[in-house]
Amino acid sequence: MKTDNVIQTKSYAFALKIVKTYQYLIEEKKEFVLSRQLLKSGTSIGANTEEALGGQTDKDFYTKFNIVYKEARETHYWLRLLRDSNILNKEQTDSLLKDCDEILKIVGSITKTLKSKLY
Repeated sequence: MKTDNVIQTKSYAFALKIVKTYQYLIEEKKEFVLSRQLLKSGTSIGANTEEALGGQTDKDFYTKFNIVYKEARETHYWLRLLRDSNILNKEQTDSLLKDCDEILKIVGSITKTLKSKLY
């Protein structure tokens, strides 16, 4: 498998943005519950991407990327909830939601292609 690719780069950059958002939420907004959920799911995307890229088989790769997809969906949920509850404003979430949507599209394409090869 490649060691440096689009999803690896995007998921790492996204995790950095999530960490910074988490820091903002706990320091400025004093929000500790939803922010922790966002941190866990948002950084898990990159961690599971790295695990997938190190997968020993195509099935292992596919399974890990299914987890990446689920974590990205969860992250999308937390971002919308933080926005719609006015903890974060629209401007703060727009960029993160756009990045998350891109990750979902890439991972969806990867898993669809691999699923057709495996099953």
